[in-house]
Formats: sequence, C-alpha cells, structure tokens
Amino acid sequence: MRSLPIPRRLSTLLLAAALGGHAAHAADPPDPAETAFLAENVAAMNRMMDDMAVQTTGDIDRDFVAMMIPHHQGAIDMAQAVLRYGRNEQIRRIAQEIIVEQQQEIVAMRLALGDPLPAAAPAPDKPAAPTPAHHHHGSH
Repeated sequence: MRSLPIPRRLSTLLLAAALGGHAAHAADPPDPAETAFLAENVAAMNRMMDDMAVQTTGDIDRDFVAMMIPHHQGAIDMAQAVLRYGRNEQIRRIAQEIIVEQQQEIVAMRLALGDPLPAAAPAPDKPAAPTPAHHHHGSH
C-alpha cells in the first residue's frame, strides 16, 4: 500500500493569487464576505486534497471511490460557501444543483461498494450566526 503524492497546499496558492488580484485596488477595504468566502474555499480545498491522499488498497474500485468522495465533498463545500456569500441567482441555482448531484453520486458510489451510508445532515446556506448570550431565565 502506498499513498498517492498530491500537492496539498495548492489552494493556499490559489488564495494568494486571488488576494493578489485585490492588491490592484489597495485603496478599497477588503469585502468581509469575499474574505470569508475565500477562507472557506481554502479550507475546503485543503481538506479535499488531504482526504484524497488515500492509502491504496489494491482494489481499484475502492481506491477510486476513496479518492472521489473527498473530491465530491470539496465541490459540495465550495457550493455551500457560494450559497452563503454569493449574490448571483443563476450561480446560486447551479451551486444547489452541484450539491444535490454530488451528494447523489457519493451515495451511488457507496452503494456500489456495499458501504453504509452516512447519516443525513442539513446543509447550511447562511453564514453561521453568532451564538446569542443566554438571557432567557423563565418567561418574560
């Protein structure tokens, strides 16, 4: 068994390039939504690249699925980020389709191998809200 060599910090370079493009407009303050979106994408891509570096098993089908599921999950994570921060309705619809299609393909691959399916979890489409302070002591 061996691990496949994959550049694990490619996304960090992509973020640097994206932020470098912003340097041309140095007088403009950075858009907090864009900064959060780019940070989420870097995290998603790093997680995807790390998770795709699997120990091979000698079972080509299982190895393929082991690499493709993190790839699909990375696409889902990136689509969720654009749903949280993007404004273009056409892009948002495409992102929703990506989420559904990639989840369906993950399920199909797991079923094809006879693997158990993970528990379903709702996908957030808004930035995480700060946890409110607990001021509710009985009824008001």
